[in-house]
Amino acid sequence: MKKVIRFTVLIFSFFLFTKEAHGQQTIGFLDSRKPQKEYQTLKSQLEAAKKHSINPKQIALAYLQIGEYYHVLGLYTEAISQYNFALDHLSFDLQDPLFINLNNNIGNVYLSLNNFALAEKYFEETKQVSIKLKDNEGLARSLSLLGHSHEKQGEYEEALQDQTNSLELFQNLRDDHGIALTNENIGSIYEDLGRFELAFKYFDKAYEYLQGSGSLLEINVLNNLGDIYRKTGDYESALERTYMALELASDLNDGHQLESAYTDLSKTYALMGNFKKAHEHLLKAEQYSSDMLKAQNYDQLNVLQTIYETNKKEAEIQLLKEQNKVIAANQNLMWVALFAIGVIFTILYYYMGRKRKAKLKLQEYKQRMLKAELDKKAIEEKNLQHEVQLKAASLSRYSLHLSQKNKILLDMSNTLRNMVSRKHMNTSEKIKELVKEIDFNLKQEQEWEEFMTFFKEIHPEFIKKLSALSKNNLSPAELRLGMLLRLNLSSKEIASILRVTPDSVRVARYRLRKKLPINQNEELVNYMIDL
Repeated sequence: MKKVIRFTVLIFSFFLFTKEAHGQQTIGFLDSRKPQKEYQTLKSQLEAAKKHSINPKQIALAYLQIGEYYHVLGLYTEAISQYNFALDHLSFDLQDPLFINLNNNIGNVYLSLNNFALAEKYFEETKQVSIKLKDNEGLARSLSLLGHSHEKQGEYEEALQDQTNSLELFQNLRDDHGIALTNENIGSIYEDLGRFELAFKYFDKAYEYLQGSGSLLEINVLNNLGDIYRKTGDYESALERTYMALELASDLNDGHQLESAYTDLSKTYALMGNFKKAHEHLLKAEQYSSDMLKAQNYDQLNVLQTIYETNKKEAEIQLLKEQNKVIAANQNLMWVALFAIGVIFTILYYYMGRKRKAKLKLQEYKQRMLKAELDKKAIEEKNLQHEVQLKAASLSRYSLHLSQKNKILLDMSNTLRNMVSRKHMNTSEKIKELVKEIDFNLKQEQEWEEFMTFFKEIHPEFIKKLSALSKNNLSPAELRLGMLLRLNLSSKEIASILRVTPDSVRVARYRLRKKLPINQNEELVNYMIDL
């Protein structure tokens, strides 16, 4: 905090005291209680300079004063803008002494923002111009500012070199104020380096020039002397110097110096073990810090509001001059925009309506296609079921036919046996009838092949599955038995179809069962049906 205070004092000392600066007068300390009034005054001076002055330097000076005003309030961006406006009016003569003042001010702003590269760029430029103009006062100030920039960056060797050169120039000029300030700056550098004996020496020299002045620099030097005494263990002397600084700060009602003094007193009392007083003074320091921050924010807000209102009024005046043209143009634009919006909405409504109808038609078409496909599949399924039923019926009919044919053959066999047993019977006619019947049945042998065809159509995978499950190759008779079992025919019916006895069917079923991987408790018929 103390470094910030010292730097603020440096700015005020160089640029804000009422004095002649290279033949041009700068503003004094601003009345922080009336920032809006100060701004209005400076703004009026600028407008008067623009309106009545034929000398651009007067306008540049007005901009300079407004820039310094912004800088004091901490409005750095606005300050740089005003300084640049001032430089624009000095573009024809960059070697004018006022240019040195402006350049240093711009560098100070960048130094406040810790932009050391830009700050040193402006200070170096000012230094070169001062050397060219043989302006030792401007050169001394530039070197002092360069030294402060180096100090803030921890470049103490360069800082000491610049401050020593600056001190020599101020001594040649017999500028007591500059001498005191530079001695204070050198003391601060040695304090940072921990060389308190040398720091005290330069602070004490500065105090010799400032004692009794009642200035901010005197307060700052007293605080620095108190710091040195405290850091070297001389607490009584530290308290004495700090209380002197506190009294002067109270007379000037300077919040920064009051905060600094109370902070130093708190540190000293804490080192002395008097923590109650240390706490009391620390609270006071914090209170001043808070009050200053609030005041600064309040002033900045008021000034920015005043700037805003001033700019707003100027803009309103300019706006009124063009109002009729703008209103007419806006009305035309509004009607064109409304018409365009109406056309767009109409087109969109028509397009969306057509798109919606097309979408509905597409959905209806898809639904009809889906319904037609479902109907087609339903019909195909119904036809397939009907075909299966027909084939199943045909298969059953063939099975029954085979059974009946074999029954007929059995009857014929019995008839022939009876004929043999009867000796006086006329067998000729009877034999002829049997021959006819046999010929008729022989013609029906092809029905077994048709039976096989029908069976494969209804159960296409049965024979393949049955053959694959068998441990040994199945004979055609065993395959035929399996197919008849798949039709769930009884042993008697199977015996009739195959022209064997029921006992033969039972034996055949047993042999077939042994060739299949069938559970002992499972029925052979059920096993065939499940294939």
